[in-house]
Order: sequence, then structure tokens, then C-alpha cells
Amino acid sequence: MEIIVFYIIIGIIIFDFVLSSFLDYLNSTKWSSKLPNELNGIYEAEKYKKSQDYEKTKTKFSTLVSIFSFIVILLFLSFDGFSLVDNFAREYSENSIIIALIFFGILMFVSDIINTPFSIYSTFVIEERFGFNKTTIKTFVLDKLKGWGLSAIIGGGLLSVIVWFYDVTTDMFWIYTWILLSGFSLFMAMFYSNLIVPLFNKQSPLEDGELRDAIEKFSKKVGFKLDNIYKINGSKRSSKANAYFSGFGPKKRIVLYDTLINDLSISEIVAVLAHEIGHYKKKHTIKSIFISVIQTGITLYILSLFIDNPVLSKALGASTPSFHLGIITFAILYNPISTIVSLFMNIYSRKNEYEADRFASDNYVSEELINALKQLSVKNLSNLTPHPFYVFFYYSHPSLLQRIEALNSNTRTN
Repeated sequence: MEIIVFYIIIGIIIFDFVLSSFLDYLNSTKWSSKLPNELNGIYEAEKYKKSQDYEKTKTKFSTLVSIFSFIVILLFLSFDGFSLVDNFAREYSENSIIIALIFFGILMFVSDIINTPFSIYSTFVIEERFGFNKTTIKTFVLDKLKGWGLSAIIGGGLLSVIVWFYDVTTDMFWIYTWILLSGFSLFMAMFYSNLIVPLFNKQSPLEDGELRDAIEKFSKKVGFKLDNIYKINGSKRSSKANAYFSGFGPKKRIVLYDTLINDLSISEIVAVLAHEIGHYKKKHTIKSIFISVIQTGITLYILSLFIDNPVLSKALGASTPSFHLGIITFAILYNPISTIVSLFMNIYSRKNEYEADRFASDNYVSEELINALKQLSVKNLSNLTPHPFYVFFYYSHPSLLQRIEALNSNTRTN
């Protein structure tokens, strides 16, 4: 039976690689050196050519990384790599928690080391060539070290508790794990900007002035109590601009990248924030967290039905069944279901983006949001003509042209 499961695992990995490669190919068919008519007034011809070069370069590099990763995972599975790492971990302890920590620690560390050269090339060659990179070698190294530290503390802590739940409760571990992960997700949604972001970026309250006054005026107009408006030094790593909303209740805050403040006018920034406030007013964040909690519970329940089956571990070449090997096998086998779920989540997310855009259009100036979206897309060299199938599979946001069409339609209706 385990040999059948092994071949199913190989089949899933191959199918996933072929599907992603096919979608990349479809997306490449939309590339053009000539400015499409629908982009007149958005891109200048020279800027558009640069965006196409950027897209081609990223896709070719991504394809190379995907091929490399595909070959590595197939070789790793063929030579019982997971079993070898498991045996190595068992030489140092008989405690299931320690074994799991060593097992996943080795996998994550080796994976990160293998992928670091690709990350370096992407940051310091591709992003540098197209004028985006602001990351220094020091920042890159410190980010790596901090990331490892957070993974060890947070990831290791959660893993230890989950394995302990399994050892103590077995069949009921999924309920306790569900409660743990749900509580952790809610905690991070509340305090991520307060606890994690400061480790990587400097945040400071937006100073008094015309911009803050405009934001506060709009917030009062739509009945959105907002005391925490922050600016973050996003230019420390990239010239790309962004803004985001986090937290709930008194902990909610708007965070503006300094690049966004430098690139857009005050009215355009307020339009972007109107979109973000729209997410809050429409309760998109709360609904998304609720859906995620339900999805996690269902996944954990399904996991609990199979995790005791020794076939999961033996399919990876192990002679001794274990919880952590079972998780690896289950994660791969569950991938097709996860892909389908992610498709529906992307559809739901795109629907939310349209609703947030509509809120901004109804309560502010639609043209200002359109101008802001255009400027951000052009500055970030975004691909404005992606293939529809590519959008369907991967995009959590509608394409720029889709958003502009919806905003204009809403304006005409009003």
C-alpha cells in the first residue's frame, strides 16, 4: 500500500509542476513589445517595454527556480531523504517533541540555505537591474537571522505544543490544535504590527500636517474611528509602494509606506486608505479570519482520520511510523484539495477588493483611486494584461483594468 501512496505523491508533485508551468506559458502569450490599446493613457511606450522586460525576467528566473526545486524534491523522495533526516533526529533523542523539532529544523534550515542563492540573485540582480532594490547586504543578512530566530521561537513553540497534544490526546489532538492555531491567528492579526513588524522596519506615527488632517477628516466622515496612523520605512528594502490595515478595535492602525507618501498626492493617498477602510467597514478581515478558522478545523479533522495510519510514514521510506512524517505525507496528498480551496478563496478575495473599491468610490473620489492604482501599477512595473486563467488561479486582486472598469461602471451608475 505504501508504494501506491508513494507514486500518488510523485504524481501530485509532477501534476503541480506541469500545471504551474502551463499557467506561466499561458501568461507569457500575453506579452507584447507593442503597447496595447487598452493601456493608452496608463503606460508610456518606453515604460511599458520595461514592464514587459521585468515580467519576462522574473518569469524566466521563477521557471528556473521551479525546475530546480522540482528536481530536488523528486531526488529527495527517491532516495528516502525524509526517512534519513528522521533517523538522524532519532539518534539524538527518544522524545517525540525533540525528534520533531530536529526533523523540521533540519528541513527548514537546509531548504533555506539551498534557496538563499536564488533569493540573493532576485534581490541584488533582478530587482537592482530594474531600479527597485534598496536592500543592503547587512539588511539582507539581518533579515535572514531574524527570520530564523522567529521560526525557531514561534514555529518551534507551536510545533512542540501540537506534538504534545498528539502524544497526550491522540484522536482529540485536532481539536486542541485547532483552538491553539485559531487563537494564535487572532493574536497575530491583532498585534503583528506591534510585535513583528518593528523587528524588521521602523514605524513612527504620521506627523501632523495636511496629509494626517485629510485622513482624519475622511475617517470621521465615514464613521471610522482611527487614532493610529503610522508611516513605515519601506524604502529600506524596495522602492515599491504599499499601504495596509491591521488590528481590530483600539488596536487597529493604518500603515503607510514612505514610498507611497512620496509617490502619490494627498487626495490619492486618501483614496487608497478609503479602499482599506472599505475592507474594515465591510468586515472583510473578520470574515476572512472566520473562514480561515473553519478551513483549518476541517483540515485538522481530516488529518486526524489518517495520521495514525503507518502507511503515511512508510510511504516516505520510514520503518518507524511517526507523527511528523505523517504530516509531511498528508500535506502533499492534501495539496490538490488545498489548491481547489485556494481558488475559491481567491474568488472571494477578488470580490472583496471590488467591494472595497466601490466603498471608496461611493464615499470619496473614484478618479483619485483610479489615478492612484495606475501610478502604483506603473511604478511597480506591474503586468496589466495577465492571462485570464493566470488571474483565476493566482490573483487575490482583480487586474488593474478590471478594477478601473468596475470603478467607472459604478460611477456611471451613481
